[in-house]
Amino acid sequence: MAKTVRPRKPKSLEGLDPGPAIILVHPQLGENIGAAARAMLNCGLGELRLVRPKNGWPSEYAIKAATGAVSVIEAAAVFETTAEATADLGIVYAATARRRDMTKTVLTPRAAAASIRQQVVAENRIGILFGPERTGLHNDDISFAEAIIEAPLNPAFASLNLGQAVLLVAYEWLLSGVGEAAIAIETPLPNTRRANRAEMAGLFDHLESELDDCGFLLPVEKRPSMVRSLRNLFQRAGLTEQEVRTLRGVIAGLTAWHKGTKRER
Repeated sequence: MAKTVRPRKPKSLEGLDPGPAIILVHPQLGENIGAAARAMLNCGLGELRLVRPKNGWPSEYAIKAATGAVSVIEAAAVFETTAEATADLGIVYAATARRRDMTKTVLTPRAAAASIRQQVVAENRIGILFGPERTGLHNDDISFAEAIIEAPLNPAFASLNLGQAVLLVAYEWLLSGVGEAAIAIETPLPNTRRANRAEMAGLFDHLESELDDCGFLLPVEKRPSMVRSLRNLFQRAGLTEQEVRTLRGVIAGLTAWHKGTKRER
């Protein structure tokens, strides 16, 4: 079962605006985690989540590289899967330099920061995924995200290390709140809220199970791409928790009707 973790807020961040959680997926080196934590604190971010760090946790190398941002390291939450790390979040962005065969909105760090600022004002919990240093995010990780963040860098040399990537996105977040108040385009919905990742995962599991039973997700070799396409479709819709419950009711109703019809025949 996915766990919801709300790390304690470092004292060095008290009084600053709430910001997105930075989620490092399978980071390989403690030094890079420390550099990312330092970049976060430079820009007023303190919620660090780690998905299965390669060399274990805690890491003395991360603490050394973090310098004055040890409070961010100490407050970091560790998860086994990306699904667990994003379960309590309403909206997720994926930072990647590689274009994928997915229908996703692609935003610059500046445009993403403005969007995130609006979502935070609207009381949505936000997370930003960053992948391993050598390979970047896997397609399955990106499927958790509504949009991709891609920096318009030199196309002949667009590679960033993990600390640089986090700093680039975090700095744009910081700038988006300077000079004028953020304006919420999306307002909180009455009697409901944005569906979190755990609720979306429940919808996906329910839908995919029934589609497997009826043979829709065949042939087997095409199943992964078909599943990702369906997940991306629903991620773009920005569903509320009430809409997720309604869709699951629709799936259950259609399944019961179909099975009843087959018995009558």
